[in-house]
Amino acid sequence: MRITEVVVEGLFGIFDHTISLNTEERITIIHGPNGFGKTILLQMLNGLFNSRFAQFRSIPFRKFEVRFEEGSAIWIDGISESNTQQIWDNLDPDDSATEERAHLPKTPISINFLGNSGQPDPFILGQIDEDVTPLSMIEDVTGLERIDTKRWMSDDGEILYLDEVIDRFGHRLPFRFNEPDWWIQVKESTKIHLIETQRLLNVSSRRMTRNRFVHSRPPMITWVPTVKEYSKELTEKIQEKLAESAALSQSLDRTFPARLVKQMGHSELTEDQIKNKLDELEEKRSRLEEVGLLDKEQDMDLSIQQISKNTEEVLSVYVQDVEEKLSVLDEITNKIDLFKQIINERFRYNRMTISRQEGFSFLTRGDKPLPVTSLSSGEQHELVLLYQLLFKVRPNSLILIDEPELSLHVAWQQQFLQDLQEITQLASFDVIMATHSPQIIHDRWDLTVELKGPETS
Repeated sequence: MRITEVVVEGLFGIFDHTISLNTEERITIIHGPNGFGKTILLQMLNGLFNSRFAQFRSIPFRKFEVRFEEGSAIWIDGISESNTQQIWDNLDPDDSATEERAHLPKTPISINFLGNSGQPDPFILGQIDEDVTPLSMIEDVTGLERIDTKRWMSDDGEILYLDEVIDRFGHRLPFRFNEPDWWIQVKESTKIHLIETQRLLNVSSRRMTRNRFVHSRPPMITWVPTVKEYSKELTEKIQEKLAESAALSQSLDRTFPARLVKQMGHSELTEDQIKNKLDELEEKRSRLEEVGLLDKEQDMDLSIQQISKNTEEVLSVYVQDVEEKLSVLDEITNKIDLFKQIINERFRYNRMTISRQEGFSFLTRGDKPLPVTSLSSGEQHELVLLYQLLFKVRPNSLILIDEPELSLHVAWQQQFLQDLQEITQLASFDVIMATHSPQIIHDRWDLTVELKGPETS
């Protein structure tokens, strides 16, 4: 389901914003003064589709609505005494209602859906499926002490309700929520990825071993440089694709004799086609070596002056097999190619290299190794942002970018939108980005939506 419009009413009790997405060019830029809700809008959109509901309980708003291409829409009404009472009233007045209410959040939020075939019943966000994720897990992971059916206490005596525990520790808890099928389908078909302003460090958590007779301890939290994590991750992505290509190679090699015998007596390719394809395969291998997917081999002369009939039949099967084996690497090759191209155009004195053993690494102008953590703040921001867009985004997602201009030189800001357009064409996704920078917008004010406040007399 492709989002076409995002609407918030009464944000902070002041603002009404409507964001209509540029679906043709796939990039929408929102801008406006500080305090008008640019970041909050991105966080609310991300929170809704990724089960992070803190914003909907802590930020005042009257209504938050998301509209889709096919005409359907979902919306959440802001928390108020009347809305809360209406949610309680919607519970069935039977014995199960009391039990259901005991496990509801302190401040329940209901989501509504309007589709082409009618309106399903609204449901309450954040109800835990305790059969899959028992609440006892909270104590194991967070160190909180449970004091009754829906409240926990921290070491410093703070009392937290279940919805507050979810908001504060949900990223560390593998919660499964009770959700109707229609909402699960909406979320699965509406992929949202938020790129936040804090991009240079990643949280790595390791759970402490817990003796059941000892008070539970929270996981050990460490911060690691994102550039190191992504370099390692790229190595894994390359190895996965190479393994996929190798598995296909084994399958094709196993059936090669049978397919060759079947084709004896006729060739699917002419002599000229075979020669052209051999040349194309050598060019492709050279490109794969250049981007670090294949090791550089000794040059071989595969030029063929004349091909006999029998050789033509063998080579016809051979070139088709090699094309199929290497096609598995096309997507990651194109992404690595564009990644290297943009980075090496931007980084004037450091050059990126990529290998299947080390991921990405850098050399100085004198060809001396440079640790990725020694790159400048601006270089790391550019590197992390481009990597996320190229390698961490699923096709047909909606990407939310908050302040892409952080730490970037003015010249890089002016080039960012052009880079982003190349990436969206290759990776096929939509973007909403929030920025203060006119340099990011550059000459594309036609892609912008300005957030405005109410008129003052």
